[in-house]
Amino acid sequence: MKLIESDERMMEIIKAASQLSLPDWWICAGFVRSKIWDTLHGFENRTDPPDVDVIYYDHEDISEKTEKELEAELMRILPDVPWSVKNEARMHVMNHIEPYTSAEDAISKFPETATALGVKIDKDNNLILTAPWGVDDVINLELKPTPFFKESKERVAIYRERVIKKNWKGIWEKINVYKL
Repeated sequence: MKLIESDERMMEIIKAASQLSLPDWWICAGFVRSKIWDTLHGFENRTDPPDVDVIYYDHEDISEKTEKELEAELMRILPDVPWSVKNEARMHVMNHIEPYTSAEDAISKFPETATALGVKIDKDNNLILTAPWGVDDVINLELKPTPFFKESKERVAIYRERVIKKNWKGIWEKINVYKL
């Protein structure tokens, strides 16, 4: 947590997302994982994320249009950030699975345990971390599928494809990639 709290840019991004006052929101995935792995690899400069994933859970408005409007609002606040906003109340349709019950439930079903992390701030600007599968894997440089992704051949294939496509081992050479 101190790692993120001491990073002015990360806190600026988190505070920008908090301005939207979204229900059950988190900034997740590579935004958190990359900071940890960059630090453990001794990188002086942060690895640029392809996007900053802001997720939330609002079953009352599941329109993609709303997500795009929220992205546009974040672009007005911090235009140099590659924002991606998704309402997890609708993402089960895209992912062809049972509906999520919350944003944290969605995070628990991310492909990798080291990616299943989220941060946000509360009304008093205290940083909050969610890590449904704990932080041991990300801290120990282990890239493993979440239990949810191990449950089906289709999701195992997605995990394998992501390992190749994302080239994490090429960026962070010390990580251990779990093979299925």
